[in-house]
Amino acid sequence: MKIKWKKRLAVLSLGAGLLTLSGCHGSKALPEFSVPADFDASGNYEITFWAKNDTNKCQTDVYQKAIADFETLYPNIKVNMKLYTDYNRIFNDVITNISTGTTPNVCITYPDHIATYMTGKNTVVPLDGLFADEKYGLGGSELLYDGPTREEIIPQFLSECVLEEQHYALPYMRSTECCYINKTYVEKLGYELPEVLTWDFVWEVSEAATAKNADGTFALNSQNVMIPFIYKSTDNMMIQMLRQKDAGYSTQEGDIRLFNDTTEEILYDVAAHVESGAFSTFKISSYPANFLNAGQCVFAIDSTAGATWMGAEAPLSDISEDAFVSFETAVRMVPQFDPENPRMISQGPSVCVFNKADPQEVLASWLFAQYLLTNEVQIGYAQTEGYLPVTSKAQQSSAYQDYLARSGEDNKTYYPIKIDASTLLLEHTGDTFVTPVFNGSAALRNAAGQLIENVANSVRRHETVDEDYMEGLYSDVTALYRLDQKDIASGGKQELGSLPGAAVLLLAALAVSWLLILLYVLRDFVKKKKKH
Repeated sequence: MKIKWKKRLAVLSLGAGLLTLSGCHGSKALPEFSVPADFDASGNYEITFWAKNDTNKCQTDVYQKAIADFETLYPNIKVNMKLYTDYNRIFNDVITNISTGTTPNVCITYPDHIATYMTGKNTVVPLDGLFADEKYGLGGSELLYDGPTREEIIPQFLSECVLEEQHYALPYMRSTECCYINKTYVEKLGYELPEVLTWDFVWEVSEAATAKNADGTFALNSQNVMIPFIYKSTDNMMIQMLRQKDAGYSTQEGDIRLFNDTTEEILYDVAAHVESGAFSTFKISSYPANFLNAGQCVFAIDSTAGATWMGAEAPLSDISEDAFVSFETAVRMVPQFDPENPRMISQGPSVCVFNKADPQEVLASWLFAQYLLTNEVQIGYAQTEGYLPVTSKAQQSSAYQDYLARSGEDNKTYYPIKIDASTLLLEHTGDTFVTPVFNGSAALRNAAGQLIENVANSVRRHETVDEDYMEGLYSDVTALYRLDQKDIASGGKQELGSLPGAAVLLLAALAVSWLLILLYVLRDFVKKKKKH
């Protein structure tokens, strides 16, 4: 009996010990990274690269070619790529893997997400030391490829990668939002399309497009469906409208300023245009491109990175060929309140490098991350969508200038709407802005869009949108995204000892294991007492 008990206790203790190791593996702080004096070319390194791709196979091809070319230059570095279809899935997997110490080496992500990754001590590598390293830094003497210098990275794009006064990422591609327009419909309604859209113009034309025939079809397209104005990303919609009006959103320190009088005014406008049928959102109605291409939409706002889905001859459209309607497509900046001082959001993926116990492995990761900024990769990827290369080296190259000049040669590589979208950002880079980044800024961004989505859904359910409604809405969204919690309201500083969710679960499992051990010991003790 004694031997059996000892065996069982040993098994339970071993299980608890394994849980302890798995629970603490991620929370055990890595040493602060220091740039090695030299890269050890005699060692072999296997690094993981997590990237995002939709259904655009051309993007996957660019990644695969970049990896193959890089491995030819550095045969001792093997790059394993894992593709995701959604940035939020990358974010969730990184958070989970932080707690188990299994983060990727290089990751395509957003600064908002990196701010959360950084709550783990020395999890993400600060890049300023690597930037400046004479041998392996930007434009370094020992690089086996022609990478850009720091001065050749567009300053506005590089500044987006600063968190807590240090660079924690490299910009990879940049996009903005733009308005894809059925110009034929605008003119059919009796309007002339301006070079710079205003909100008043878009709302007025959208309302005009809701007119119906006697048989219930819409007068503009003679169809049963017409949603004049559809916005893909309502978080960007709210953020840009607030910025254009110089209204509050958040401070650099992370103080929430979203819930203000201007926000309320915007929401009342949204409610009115939803009620008339002039406005809807992606989450309610589906992709703007599908409606635009079928002649069921006048203004479709989406990223410049989605340009190949937009227009009467869009090469990547999701609708059937017989559903297409012929029309002239125009590309403009998002609507403005002050057309003389336009403001539009800068967005697009960045690249971060995760810390590891071996500095040589980190240096190998940095060499690959930096390779993604070479001209061939930058121009190759930019040609797949309406993205803009992040370096002046690539933008000013003869290859990229030739690409822009060949607009309209075909509806694939030189699809004119895609090139128009890229040119728009190229010409208005100075009019772009970014939102403050802190731990919790991703939640605040989601909350901004949720306000519009909730109002739109409430109107569709015939609920009254008034002062009492707004008060409840603000309270609900604050609770949903935990905007009143200390780690967000204080600028993203987590309280000491807070852990990622996966780590908490592991520790909980450990506690349960020890509880079972104690219960077993107690039961054995009681049995022995009864025998005696």
